[in-house]
Amino acid sequence: MAVSLKIRRQLVTVCRRLYDRGLIAGADGNVSVRTERGGRPGLLITPAGVSKVDVGVDDLVEVSLEGSRVPRSGASRPSTELAMHVRLYRKRSDVTAVVHAHPPYATAFAAAGATLPADVLPEMVYQLGNIAYVPFVIPGSEAVADAMEPYISEHDVFLFANHGATTVGTTLSSAHQRMESLEHGAHIVWLARSLGGARALPAGAVAALHAARAANTQRTPNDSRSRS
Repeated sequence: MAVSLKIRRQLVTVCRRLYDRGLIAGADGNVSVRTERGGRPGLLITPAGVSKVDVGVDDLVEVSLEGSRVPRSGASRPSTELAMHVRLYRKRSDVTAVVHAHPPYATAFAAAGATLPADVLPEMVYQLGNIAYVPFVIPGSEAVADAMEPYISEHDVFLFANHGATTVGTTLSSAHQRMESLEHGAHIVWLARSLGGARALPAGAVAALHAARAANTQRTPNDSRSRS
């Protein structure tokens, strides 16, 4: 069964929200959702080289978890960051959606080699958890997925040196909301530092927020997610 029109429309809506909120520009960014066709898992992903504000439901490309395009699933080429999406779905059975963008404030931290503290705002701790910092590799290559590999099982937010960010979620909405929360938090931290510094939350509060987050997502320390 082909991917429903409802899911395609939801993905297109996320693309336009990313563009409208300035989290991507030009042909930047890519978004995908997990799918299933004939009992075989796969993903639906945005096309390469197309501004996300212009992406329509018929432009989206269905791809298997082996990375090959599903026949008769659209004429467009899948995003050049396909390998990253495939790796995330293969390693994380709980992930249903992946969002990659270039949020300006969060990416500025990454470009400056500066750590974005996740213990300044309760919303960042609860929504994002610990942020993974991924070393720079050339975008659009298998090396991106390889660089993420050590961080995939324990993180939902990945900040790439000199590149951008990727967020995952159990729904398309949660993956998108994490991207917005990452950028909003980065902006607040930036402003706080201009006023003399961003103060960390009390250690006990941070621990309580992490515990609440873990309980909400039903994770355990030994959760290995899925295995390829």
